[in-house]
Amino acid sequence: MSERYDEVVNLEHDYFFPAVRRWPLALGRGEGSKVWDLDGKEYLDLTAGWGVTSIGHCHPRLASAISDQARTLIQTTNAIYSLPQLDLAQRLARITPDGFQRTFFVSSGAEANEGALKLAHAKTGRARFVATLNSFHGRTLGAMGCLGQEKYRARWEAILRPARFVPYGDLEAARAVLTDDVAAMIVEPIQGEGGVRVPPPDYLCGLAEACHAAGALLILDEIQTGIGRTGRWLAAEHSGVRPDIITLGKGLGGGVPIAAFTATEDVLQSVQPGDHGGTYAGNLLACRAADTVLEVIEEEKLVEHAAALGATAITRLQELARRAPDKVKEARGAGLLIGLELHEAERAARAHATLRERGVLVNLTAERVLRMFPPLNISPEEWDLGLSELESAVTE
Repeated sequence: MSERYDEVVNLEHDYFFPAVRRWPLALGRGEGSKVWDLDGKEYLDLTAGWGVTSIGHCHPRLASAISDQARTLIQTTNAIYSLPQLDLAQRLARITPDGFQRTFFVSSGAEANEGALKLAHAKTGRARFVATLNSFHGRTLGAMGCLGQEKYRARWEAILRPARFVPYGDLEAARAVLTDDVAAMIVEPIQGEGGVRVPPPDYLCGLAEACHAAGALLILDEIQTGIGRTGRWLAAEHSGVRPDIITLGKGLGGGVPIAAFTATEDVLQSVQPGDHGGTYAGNLLACRAADTVLEVIEEEKLVEHAAALGATAITRLQELARRAPDKVKEARGAGLLIGLELHEAERAARAHATLRERGVLVNLTAERVLRMFPPLNISPEEWDLGLSELESAVTE
């Protein structure tokens, strides 16, 4: 490592809260699907800041919109009408299902999920929730109660209100715990952090029916899967499920912190002024950025682009699994949310490190799954290069 890298590590040690595990990497700039470290080494970024830089790093139109809004008005109180908020809400209403007309904006996915939980309680008057094992809904206290991974939750159990957890994809298990005290079930259309787990085709629609039969609501956490990530504007479109509440985040702001939750008009009848808020809820700069991101995705047809590249990748990686069954267990995903599960955690860790050394950044999750969620506008040539390096790193 270079002296510049060592300086960064020392600064971190002296001044940053010791709660984050870092890769041995310090980035200085990015453009499109590429980033460069402080010494100028180039990397192909198949993580997109955890699925966040949906239109690539430093997209010129996004940078211009942020700059323009920063020179105009950055922040106001939520007691004042704001056109950037309303422009974004209008645009979102065009991509969410019919009946999901109104949206509330917050700063993170965890906040959006907590808003959704509050909304479900307000509508039903009930206080229990159902979630799935291996799920990820955020690490603030309310959201963490529905986080189905013991490694994140266990230390804080004493101050949480845990949900009832059932296996992901198991409709009968969900039906068994959807009793008359449950306000809602929260579920990811595809589990991201849990290893890019794709449910059975009838699972989500079955959950909606089971929730409604019990007088409960269905919350779809589209924080990672929404905004074109899976080759549709929302992953819910793949199954045709109609939830009661939808949460969005990550790719919505293209790198600027913003998230949202929206609900059917029936659910929103329970909302009263003052029920939810936040100083930065609907921040003008963030809303202008998100509106620009959605505009770029629409105009550049990036949802369709993600669907096409994802279909090719799944076919290619499934063929890899057939060629190397002793190493690769399964390839799965949708659009540009792809997971390659290996049999051995050690091999997965080696492949992850090898790829980084060769200038390709992927995420290792669920111990054995190499997860890729690049910018939606990654070029076919860059995507092909990334997949080729992945195949090589996995099979060596």
